[in-house]
Amino acid sequence: MAKVTEGIYFIQGMDEFIPDSHTYVIGKPDSGDMSVIDVGLTGKGAYKVESIKKLGISLSSIKRVIMTHTHLDHIGCLNEVKKQIPHAELWVHRLEAEPLEKGDDRPVYGMDEFKGMCQMQYGLKADSFKFSVERKLEDKDILEIGDMVWEVIHIPGHSMGGIALYNEVANILIPGDVVYADYAIGRFDLFGADPDALKKSLYRLAELNVDILLPGHNQIVQGLPKDYIRKTAKMWEQYLR
Repeated sequence: MAKVTEGIYFIQGMDEFIPDSHTYVIGKPDSGDMSVIDVGLTGKGAYKVESIKKLGISLSSIKRVIMTHTHLDHIGCLNEVKKQIPHAELWVHRLEAEPLEKGDDRPVYGMDEFKGMCQMQYGLKADSFKFSVERKLEDKDILEIGDMVWEVIHIPGHSMGGIALYNEVANILIPGDVVYADYAIGRFDLFGADPDALKKSLYRLAELNVDILLPGHNQIVQGLPKDYIRKTAKMWEQYLR
């Protein structure tokens, strides 16, 4: 785990055959009110929890898990994490929280072929992704947590309930899989995806002042060029129809 800046910690995803998302821990440590952003792929729970401990953060200070979206590579080890941090609440955008509470795993797997492969590979059961969600997030929610303030931005397209978290004070953006470094964006061919919505989401993010970009995969960026997200959106616009 690495400290990115005050109140922001980075746990790199450990990719194998299937990618494992990065995990971020946000909140000032002396607040006793920390949040985990995305947990990662099935089987990575122990690694993610041990990474938190190595930083000296008490698991009792982890108050919630916030999901940028619920694809398997982001939520797959949630049961593993919850066994070690059972008090942590789960916060998810309403459009993906409701399927989780019903046990509808289509937003998790994205496609039937992938579901069958993962259930076989990881021994996942039919109810592996049925969870209670303590807070259903909405666009423009303001989260005052960990002595920091974050705005929830609904950015559908890669998934139907995808969100970004934006800290205006430090110009920090956590966009999940909607935009990465290297002018890349998330795929838009899975269940709940919408290429036109993804285009609109990219242009919405392009309106923000972003200095630190903390995506779900690949490298993180500090000192992001001012027009980076807009350039990325323009590069992909012809495909997002």
